[in-house]
Amino acid sequence: MSASGEHTQVSTAERSWRTRRLDPDHSLGLRLTLAGTAAFLVLVPFALLLLLVLAAWPPLYRLDASVTDALHGYALDHPAWVRLMSVWTEVFAPNPLRGAALVVVIWLLLRRARRLALWVVTTMVVGGLLGPLLKLLVGRHRPEVLDPVARAAGFSFPSGHALNAALAAGVLLLVFLPYARDRRPLRWVLWTLAVVLAVVTGLSRIALGVHWTSDVLGGWLLGIAVVVATSAAFTTWRTDTGRRPVKTVREGVEPELAEPATAPDRGAASDAPSWNCRRPGETRRERA
Repeated sequence: MSASGEHTQVSTAERSWRTRRLDPDHSLGLRLTLAGTAAFLVLVPFALLLLLVLAAWPPLYRLDASVTDALHGYALDHPAWVRLMSVWTEVFAPNPLRGAALVVVIWLLLRRARRLALWVVTTMVVGGLLGPLLKLLVGRHRPEVLDPVARAAGFSFPSGHALNAALAAGVLLLVFLPYARDRRPLRWVLWTLAVVLAVVTGLSRIALGVHWTSDVLGGWLLGIAVVVATSAAFTTWRTDTGRRPVKTVREGVEPELAEPATAPDRGAASDAPSWNCRRPGETRRERA
């Protein structure tokens, strides 16, 4: 083979690898690239916060301490507030949320949505493992206040309650949004429930004086990053098997779940809609 032929092959291979990342005619490469970029962008704030915590950055410590002192003073003067926050933090603790996720998984299996059930399990397990691992690696101590209103064991960063609440909120949204995609009020209800679950659960840990504010923020950011990464991987898999692309924030990760006539895992890829079918060598632009 001539040198020019070898150069042409190498150039073609290099061009193929590079251009496929953003080539609309190679949807898998494009979606994998966008999914990876989205997950990375969500992880950036968490990574920055983690570095500030590890470096014991004085402004962050002062902010954490001032919020803790203010909320602790309020808690001492309002026992009813402490009881409310204590009940909330127990009801929406990591283990009850994992139990609720297990119920969702069983329901999905009964509906033969096996891959969606696997996504729920993967999301909860990955996040559930990352939290304790990071706690051990960071080794940050919890707030110490006089006359505490609550106690918690273990290290502090990130907050396990905030992390698992964010994971559960993501599962709640992305599993059940298909039932609300054409009903805006119901969609708003789902979003509101998810936000309230994540926000109030995290705030309850600060209000009880068992977590710094940055612990809770770190738990939220890590939980969102895990949900973004796993849902992006799931929707990329869908597209690769011939199913139509989805608007995740409106339709969830598996819109077919709300279509009783066809269970999500029934049928082969060959039965997929014709949006992904084209003749060999034909681009989407040519098809249009």
